[in-house]
Amino acid sequence: MPVPAPRSFTVQWGSESVLVSNVEPELPSTSGDADITKVVEAGTANPAALLPEAAWQAIARATTGPDGLAVQIRPTPEEPSGLLMVENVDGATLRSAVTRVHLSELLPGIQPRTGMEVMEIPDPQVQGITDGGRPCAIIRYRYRDMGHLRDHVWQTVHGTLSLNSYAPSVLARKVTRNLIAHPVEIAFEDGTESFHALVVRDGITRLASAWAVLAGPGADAAEAAALTVDSLFGKIPGQAPTPGASPIGQRLAAGREKWRRTLREEFTQEIAGEEPATRAAQIAQTYVLPAQIAVGVEGHPGHLLAAEDIFDDAIRSVLASVHVEFKQWDTAAQNVEVATRALKRVIQLGDAEVPKGDLQVVYGLAVGRIPVAEFPALVPGDIPPPDTALWRSVYLVYWLTRPELLEHLKDQAKAIKGGKRMGLKGFAELLGPLIDLPWRSHKKQVTTQARNAWNNGGVLTSDVVQEWTPRPTEDFTTLVAPALTGDIDARCTLAVAGGVALIADKLLTRNVGSALMAAKDKGGVPFRADVNQVVEDLSQPHNELGLWTLALAANRFRSDALPENAVTARQLIRQEKTGGVADAPYAHFKADLNSPDQTERDTDGVPVMLHQWDVVWASNPERAVKAHPPKPPFIPVPFGPASGTGTPGGTGTGTGTSRGAVEAGTRAPGADGGGGSDETAPAESLVTAAGSTAGVEDGPRPASQRAAEHRHVLRQSVTAARDSLDQLHLLEPEVGGHTPIIPLSVLDDLHKVLIGLQTDVENLRRKITQDDDQPLERKEAQEEVEV
Repeated sequence: MPVPAPRSFTVQWGSESVLVSNVEPELPSTSGDADITKVVEAGTANPAALLPEAAWQAIARATTGPDGLAVQIRPTPEEPSGLLMVENVDGATLRSAVTRVHLSELLPGIQPRTGMEVMEIPDPQVQGITDGGRPCAIIRYRYRDMGHLRDHVWQTVHGTLSLNSYAPSVLARKVTRNLIAHPVEIAFEDGTESFHALVVRDGITRLASAWAVLAGPGADAAEAAALTVDSLFGKIPGQAPTPGASPIGQRLAAGREKWRRTLREEFTQEIAGEEPATRAAQIAQTYVLPAQIAVGVEGHPGHLLAAEDIFDDAIRSVLASVHVEFKQWDTAAQNVEVATRALKRVIQLGDAEVPKGDLQVVYGLAVGRIPVAEFPALVPGDIPPPDTALWRSVYLVYWLTRPELLEHLKDQAKAIKGGKRMGLKGFAELLGPLIDLPWRSHKKQVTTQARNAWNNGGVLTSDVVQEWTPRPTEDFTTLVAPALTGDIDARCTLAVAGGVALIADKLLTRNVGSALMAAKDKGGVPFRADVNQVVEDLSQPHNELGLWTLALAANRFRSDALPENAVTARQLIRQEKTGGVADAPYAHFKADLNSPDQTERDTDGVPVMLHQWDVVWASNPERAVKAHPPKPPFIPVPFGPASGTGTPGGTGTGTGTSRGAVEAGTRAPGADGGGGSDETAPAESLVTAAGSTAGVEDGPRPASQRAAEHRHVLRQSVTAARDSLDQLHLLEPEVGGHTPIIPLSVLDDLHKVLIGLQTDVENLRRKITQDDDQPLERKEAQEEVEV
């Protein structure tokens, strides 16, 4: 039968024209009951494709070519496994079918690259599924409730589009490369009945970009995410199954089919014209997507992973190969993937002399499934540790570096990465993104420096990787005395807790050659040394100054803010202007053994700020003195220009003085909101006020009165914009690193609007100034001419 010729035409997409090619004159239809039955029968007859019947139904509903899919799946005497695509990955064989699927039948899956980010909505629990001891090519995602599922999908689409979007390319040429997908069972903890669907594991940016195209050229990432959630789930609430009611999976499928019928009707109207509109291109280019759907998995002999973990590990192997060889994740995302997979393999292999139940706790803590507040109850011993993020890091380092576990983890990590050797620095690099999970968003300004420090050894000293046990305490300074007597438990607890605190707060970084030339207050160091060597020297039993430095840093550490030591002057000014500085001051101070509270103070009694120079100096004072011998004292010339300047310890007060000057000199007029209730009116009321003013009859009223009202609205609108920007700055740490608080495209548009507004205001100001500056005679002459 003849194939209708595709159409090409040009549409306007925002500010650019896009040539849209290969627009089909008709949209594919949805699979009917008979088509679904064909696929289900072919799938259940294939011994190499082990899936529940509900999963086959989800695949059949999604495809636009059920006949071709059934041919691929159906076994024959010549091909007992059908015509499925075969991939051999590490430890397993995957079998997949290639077809085209409806956009509205695909859910975004868990993205491995977000394993190193702090997400507002946590990922669901992931469980493998087996049948008779054999692995199935399906995973169970367990959400808290339906709201958790909706929010997680919204977050994934919104975060993806905020980082990257292929919308213009998708509009022009469709999605041309296969998405990697597989069936999943969506389960809920609140009793809502489960249902089956397809999730995309690779190609989520292409999937989200298709939704962005469908949302339109003027839609932002939030609107595209909202369209995705509404189209996939409608308004169907989650609830426990009731007698006589249709399953939730059928109701969701019916809702999506109804939504597709609406799109088909809209497309039929739009494509009928001589010159199709943009909406026709939006629908045609996103209605279906190419997909490679995994339907079967088989573990290789000798690979001892548990059956329920084989499929998930195989899928992650495929994704890792794509994003390491073809389109790389960043280093931190790769480290998270390697570390968690290595730990999972050690658990299943059972070679380590650690009970599997204990290792499952370690795994849950590492990936964030076990909250900080709950982990103390899981720690064996009579004295539980405090439920703080820093103590989580202490126990995580302790558990992952036990001699009976460390070598097994390194072996599995080498196998996953394909390397031949892995030293302590290489292993410490894997730990960095796991350790900083609780404070990533709050300390994201120094995350790069902190992870570089972990790449340089972190806190993995020669003692920490040996036998020791953490010593829980509310006050780390109580561990200094036993540490001075050589107590290995106290020393290693201080090394890990204090070292993590110093690294996280940018007071201990990978000191490169340039740091030797830098000033003390610019991150300079007295001598070069690896990070783990500095921590090891600080924790030696003979180094009292080093032990106090570690203890005080651990005591003052906060996981919800950055200390003043770690931020630059520009960042500090910005925080003060936006109200981002914490109420209670947070800073690390230099240790002094001769002070009653072991804190050094200047001549005015103000604690002296701690710098990286001081930390490295305290680790090995003898070496530091050799590198920087004391200079002879400076004797000022009497009555000279330098007389009376430069008091000892004056550097300790410079920060406070400059900060006070910033507070006194950089506050914008009216920024404190002291102008009355009109100055702080909410944005919603401003919109109403502007609308009501615009709707007033302009004729009978004097122009000066109308101008006064518009001036009022202008002032309110600008003040409301300032308030909104301040609130965005405050919300930025809570949003996390998975998406910018304001996308770059929105900032560009705002910048253009603000530049135009500033230009208009300046032109008015100049005009009024010129009028006021005119001589009186000239004004009178001009008035006579006008009369």
